[in-house]
Amino acid sequence: MPRLEVLANVALRVPSILVLDLLYKCDIEGVTEHLKAKNEDMLFKYKYVIWNMYYIGHLINVVVLILPLRHIVTLYLHILTGLLLYMGHHISKDYVHEELQYGYQGAVYRDSLAFNRFLYCYFLPGQIILSTLCAFLMKTRKVWLFSAHMLPLLARLCTTPHATLLTVNAFSMGLTGAGITVFLLSNIFVPYRLARAAYSELLHLEVIELYRLLGVGISLWNQFAVPVLFSVFWFILFIVQLCSDIMSAGASIAHQGIMFFLLTSVSECCATPYSLLGLTFMVSYLALGLLNLCKFYLGGFAAVQNENVMHRGVTEGVTLLLLAIQTGLLDMQALQRTFLLSIILFIVVTSTLQSMIEITDPVILALGASRNRSLWKHFRGLSMCLLLLVFPVFMAYKISQFFHMDFWLLILVSSCMLTSLQVTGTMLIYSLFMVELFRSDPIESLDEVIYWVNAVSRVLEFVVALCVVAYGTWESLFGEWSWMGASVIIIHSYFNVWLRAQSGWRSFLLRQEAAKKINSLPRATAQQLQQHNDVCSICFQEMSSAVITYCGHFFHSNCLRKWLYVQETCPMCHQTVQPTPPGQSQASADSPAAPPQRDAGPDPAASEGDQKLDTKASERLNLLHRASSSAHVEAQTLVTDCPVPVP
Repeated sequence: MPRLEVLANVALRVPSILVLDLLYKCDIEGVTEHLKAKNEDMLFKYKYVIWNMYYIGHLINVVVLILPLRHIVTLYLHILTGLLLYMGHHISKDYVHEELQYGYQGAVYRDSLAFNRFLYCYFLPGQIILSTLCAFLMKTRKVWLFSAHMLPLLARLCTTPHATLLTVNAFSMGLTGAGITVFLLSNIFVPYRLARAAYSELLHLEVIELYRLLGVGISLWNQFAVPVLFSVFWFILFIVQLCSDIMSAGASIAHQGIMFFLLTSVSECCATPYSLLGLTFMVSYLALGLLNLCKFYLGGFAAVQNENVMHRGVTEGVTLLLLAIQTGLLDMQALQRTFLLSIILFIVVTSTLQSMIEITDPVILALGASRNRSLWKHFRGLSMCLLLLVFPVFMAYKISQFFHMDFWLLILVSSCMLTSLQVTGTMLIYSLFMVELFRSDPIESLDEVIYWVNAVSRVLEFVVALCVVAYGTWESLFGEWSWMGASVIIIHSYFNVWLRAQSGWRSFLLRQEAAKKINSLPRATAQQLQQHNDVCSICFQEMSSAVITYCGHFFHSNCLRKWLYVQETCPMCHQTVQPTPPGQSQASADSPAAPPQRDAGPDPAASEGDQKLDTKASERLNLLHRASSSAHVEAQTLVTDCPVPVP
C-alpha cells in the first residue's frame, strides 16, 4: 500500500503540471491581436474574459498541484464520476436521435428492432451499472442520485411520444448539471479551508526561525516528491514529442542523423520553465544512474551503498539549470535552442566524467598499493580508466567538427584534455605500483617518483588552463569583448590558474621544509639500531638505517618525511620536529663540532643512560603497537597517500 500511495502521489499530480505547461505555451497576446483584427467590439467583450480564464486556469492547477493526496484522490474520483455521467447522457442522447429517425412510437417490446436497440445497442443494464458505479465512487447507496441520464430510456419504455423524448432528455441533462453546480458551490471553499488550516498549523508550531522554515520546506519537498514528479512529467512530454516528430519527420530522420533528431526533440521539451525543471531532474537522475553503474562495475553492489553527497547527480543537474538560465535558453528559437542545448549537455557529460574519475582514482590506486592480485578487479579498473581516457578525446574531436574554434569551444576542449590528463597520471602511478609488485626488492625512491609524476600532471593541467586564459584574453582584447566573456576569464583565472599555482607551490615548499628537517636530524649508528631493536613505528618494517628525532624516537627517513608532509610533530610523542635541537641555536647546530659528537661512539657514562632511554622508548613503542590497531591503519594510509601533493 505505501508504494501505491507513492505512485498515486506522483501520477495524480502530473496532469496539473502538464496543464500548466500548456497554459505557459498559450499565446494570449496573439489571440487578443486576432480578435482586434476581426472586430474591436469583440476584443472589448472577450479580452478580459480570456485573460481571466488564463489566470484562473493557472490558479486552479497550482491549487490542485499542492493539495494533500487524499483530497487529490477525492477530486479525481469526482472528475471520473462526472465523466461517467457525461458518457451516460451521451448514450441517452444518441438513443433518442436513433428513435426519432426510426419513427416507431409504439411499445418497444412489440417491435424487435426497437427492442434490440433499447436492450442491447444502448444497453439498459449497462446504464444501470454506470449509475451504480457512480454511487460507489461517491461512497453512497443512493443510486437514484446518479440516474438522471436514464430518464429518456424510462420515458421511451413508457411509450412517451418522440417530441416529449427530446424534452425529457434536455430535462435530465439540466437536472444533472444542476446537481453538479450545487455540489461545486458547496465545496468551492475547500481550498480556502485547507489553506487556513495549514496556516493555523504553522502558527501553532511557531515557525519563526529560519531552520524551522527550511524544515517545513524540505518536508513539503519530500511529501510532493518534486524530483520524481518533474522527471515523470518531462519523460511523458518527451515521449509524446518524440512520437510526434517521428510521425512528421518520417524518412528524413536518417538524413538528419539520429543524434540531431533526439537533440531536437529534447530542445522542444525544454521551452518552458516547467519542462526545463523536468529536464534538470531527469539529467540529475541519469547522472546518478551512470555514477552508480560506475561504482557497481568497479566495486560491486557494496560500493553502490556507500553514497557520496558529491556523486549523487546534483552537480550535473544544477550545472544544466544554471547554464540554461544564464544563456537564455527559453527565449531562443527551436534551432538555436538545439545547438545551445548540445553544448550545455556536453558540459554536463564532462562534469559527469569528472565525477567518474573521482570514483575510479582511489579504486585503481588502491589495487596497485595493496598488491591485490585479482585479475578481474584489475581488468575492471583499467577498462574504466581506458574509457575515461579515450571518451573525452572522442567528445572533443566530435564537437570541434561542428563548431568554429573560439574561446567557448576552447574551454570545452580543454576540460576534456584535463580529464584525459588526470586519467593518464593515475594510470602512470598504477603502473609504478605494479612494477614494484613484480620486483624482488622495493623501489626506495618510489614516493619521489610518484610525487614528480603527479607534479608533471599538475603542471600540464596548469599549462592547459593558462593557455585557455591567454587565448580568452587575446580574443577579448583584439576580438569581440563582452561582460560574459570577461567574467568567465576572471573565474577561470582564479579557480584553474591561481588556485592551482598556489596549491602546487605550497606542496613544493612543504616538501622542501620536510627535507630540510630530515637532513638536520642525526642518523642512527649500527650500535644504536642494535640497542633500539625495534621496527619503524610508521611503516612497521625493520630498520637498517634510521634518523633520530631530538625527542629520542627512531624512524625511517622516508617514512618520517612522509609524516612531515601531513603534520610537523613526532608521530610518537607529538613534540614539534625542529631542524635544530631544543635549546640549541642554528649556529651551534651547524658548527664543525656537532658532527664528531654525533659520529663518535657513545662514552661509557652516557651509554648506560642512552641504553635505559632506548629500552624505555622501545617498551613504550611495543605497548603502543599492541594497544592501538588504528595507528597501524593510519600509518598504512599515510604511506599510501603521501605521494599525492598536499593541497
